[in-house]
Amino acid sequence: MIAAEAATRNERAGEHLQLLRSLSSELERAMHAIAGNNLRELEESVSNQQALSLQLGRLADELRDSALAQEAVAADPIEPELMREIRDAAGELNRLNLRYSILLKYSSRSVALMAALFSSFTGQFQEASGAGLKQACSGRMVSSWEA
Repeated sequence: MIAAEAATRNERAGEHLQLLRSLSSELERAMHAIAGNNLRELEESVSNQQALSLQLGRLADELRDSALAQEAVAADPIEPELMREIRDAAGELNRLNLRYSILLKYSSRSVALMAALFSSFTGQFQEASGAGLKQACSGRMVSSWEA
């Protein structure tokens, strides 16, 4: 029984490792999409990030629940090499998450500036008043310099 529980814990730990790596890949994909102004790719990546995050949350709940149930049983811990890989993957995910949040922060500022610029542009050419104003004189356009 203890060997089966240890195998199950190692399988779940392996699944956890795979989810961490997949989430890291999605963060990199999202950053490339932002850099390339590829909205479709970014939306797909964000959707995948949400799904992976939900899976990680469910798995964490399962691991926590099984750990509480196994406290009474002195079972072997997760394989040390697998734990090292999980720690490394979690560290890489943290670094990518920091880069991603910084990129989103600066991208948001750029988008706000562009939106302000575009909202100030009405899309129509408007002539300024003054000495260079064109006036219609007897069917032809004549600038005020000629008048």
